[in-house]
Amino acid sequence: MQSSQSDINREVISVSELNRGARRLLEGNFSMVWVEGEISNFVRPSSGHVYFTLKDKSAQLRCAMFRNRNQLLRFTPKDGVKVIIRGRVSLYEGRGDYQLIADHIEEAGEGALRVAFEQLKMKLQLEGLFDERFKQTLPELPTHIGIITSPTGAAIHDVLTVLKRRFPAIRVSILPVQVQGNDAERQISEALTFANQYDTNPFDVLLVTRGGGSLEDLWSFNTAGVARAIADSAIPVVSAVGHESDLSIADFVADLRAPTPSAAAELISPDMQDWLATIRGIEQRLATQFTAVLSQQTNHLQHLSQRLRHPGQRVQDLSQQLDNLELRLHNNWKHRLASLQGQLDVSTKSLVNPRSRLQEASLKTVHLREQLVGTMNQTLRNRDNQLHTLTQKLNALSPLATLERGFAIASPDAAPEKVITNATDVSEGELINVRLQHGSLTAEVKALQK
Repeated sequence: MQSSQSDINREVISVSELNRGARRLLEGNFSMVWVEGEISNFVRPSSGHVYFTLKDKSAQLRCAMFRNRNQLLRFTPKDGVKVIIRGRVSLYEGRGDYQLIADHIEEAGEGALRVAFEQLKMKLQLEGLFDERFKQTLPELPTHIGIITSPTGAAIHDVLTVLKRRFPAIRVSILPVQVQGNDAERQISEALTFANQYDTNPFDVLLVTRGGGSLEDLWSFNTAGVARAIADSAIPVVSAVGHESDLSIADFVADLRAPTPSAAAELISPDMQDWLATIRGIEQRLATQFTAVLSQQTNHLQHLSQRLRHPGQRVQDLSQQLDNLELRLHNNWKHRLASLQGQLDVSTKSLVNPRSRLQEASLKTVHLREQLVGTMNQTLRNRDNQLHTLTQKLNALSPLATLERGFAIASPDAAPEKVITNATDVSEGELINVRLQHGSLTAEVKALQK
């Protein structure tokens, strides 16, 4: 039996190679997809991985989610729950099963909320409400803390317990609000506004908090009204909404985000033990310094007491000192007057009549003026003679003097600035300019004599 040409050129591959190629093709074209459906056949083996089927009215899809990813789930998947899955399409080569490897699962009801959350987050971020430049610093020792939360929830109990343990002297006021429901957004926003306008005993810091819950439960803290009220607050605001893994819009806008209500109470209150230790240290240093100063002043007082004398003795000493000074002053004035009298006598004898000195100065001035005029006239005559001599020398060297003696200066007509000094500088028939003492003329060269 003869083989056909197609049989000769065929390429045979194994089942594993086919499945591997199909897997690469699927993973290359569907790197990440979002799929909505209902869970069925949900199983969780001892490995911690979960396997289930995602179905709708007319089709179904095998799904797997590995342990390192399903530990992050915020709810417990089970049969009949409608979910939205993010994952990549793949193929299990061992059985040739087409499947979806899940990376994230959320209940279908949370999908719309998640989209709204991301849209509002992007909008407020573009408006600058998350900018770190606008974040306020918390006070180191607040005297009045306002807590905006439900008065019956577990969060307020945790916060009050921590504040009482850390610093019970701080005044705490609860501003009761609904933390979920249709009216929660308005109540939280109004509580923030009220706290900023309360001036009887102003708040130093505000805590907006509640316990954990689903995205829908926490939605009041993901609204634009609450976000803008936090951003407009002149009082620093701390946000502690839900558990550590929960993130709300209020967390991004607040001046500080705490992972839990208890952690928020730790952040806004100082540790009383640390302050007591600091106060004790200051007290000890103050006592030490006070003792040292007291000892120093006591020694100084004893020294002054030893030097102190009876006031009557001091008065006698000063009286005697005053008498001595009076005698010295009297003697000094007598010597001073005698000296001044002698100087006056000498000055009177050497005094000259001002009129004779004035006449002498006048005669000297006339003599000096006559000398100055004579010197100036002689200098002018010398300079005039020098100028005449130099003028004669300059005239002798001037070309104009040469012209006066009947000589002429010739230059080419084409280059009048050039002087002809050699017969070879021109040619027959060329026009030349000839400058005379009086005027100039143009001539034509008829013959050359070299």
